[in-house]
Amino acid sequence: MIQQTIGFIGGGQMARALAAGLVRGSLTSAERLVVFDPVATARGEFAAQVPGVRLLADNRAVLAAADVVVLAVKPQSIGSVMGEVRGGCDSDKLLVSILAGTPLARLVDGLGTSRVVRVMPNTPCLVGAGAAGYALGPGATRPDADLVGQLLGAVGIAVEVPESLLDAVTGLSGSGPAFVYTIIEALSDGGVRAGLPRATATQLAAQTVLGAARMVLEGGEHPAVLRDRVASPGGTTIAGLQALEERGLRAALMAAVEAATKRSVELSQGKG
Repeated sequence: MIQQTIGFIGGGQMARALAAGLVRGSLTSAERLVVFDPVATARGEFAAQVPGVRLLADNRAVLAAADVVVLAVKPQSIGSVMGEVRGGCDSDKLLVSILAGTPLARLVDGLGTSRVVRVMPNTPCLVGAGAAGYALGPGATRPDADLVGQLLGAVGIAVEVPESLLDAVTGLSGSGPAFVYTIIEALSDGGVRAGLPRATATQLAAQTVLGAARMVLEGGEHPAVLRDRVASPGGTTIAGLQALEERGLRAALMAAVEAATKRSVELSQGKG
């Protein structure tokens, strides 16, 4: 069990999902979690989702009470938050940022501490199936990295990467759920065209994607190996795969990740 008190500056969906995952996974107790959000509704939803969490009066109170502070505010609010908490950031506290497009250099300069970890989570963490990447600031230690891995592991998987690759993580796993939703919708459309009821087609499509993903993650085999096992000579699957190749599915998905990565770089450079 994690012994440190964990504080959340910002109580939105991602913060609530992370807190709930920590408690659900018995990595900590709700009593070791503290949070502040200026929006009363957000505070109420946090308390409802994580019963026992301590709601504090402001950001400075969170900083004073916590050993690990998760910055979970909207990116446009980070400037004012930095000004508010800068004086309380010292080397005894680990700062974990889940803000999109906010590089470590800006966090270190604005917070006045280099013990910072930048995280790129994705929305499936809301159902405990997230895929996150994280990068260490210059003052973060190996135990800090292990702790962040534990925190993120409560709601999915997490990989440590150099900060230069966080934009690629954004393009792949950050934007990727939207690409997969499009694939599920298209598979469902294909099922409907073949005569299945819409609800049945969508259920089968979603479960097929889930099952295939689990086989990749749990079996440890390359996707191509698994694909070839399904594609028997002269069968239905190879006919479908030929149609995908003719219409450029593989190239389209690669281009989508590349485009999302490029846009992430632009946003982190302040190009609106």
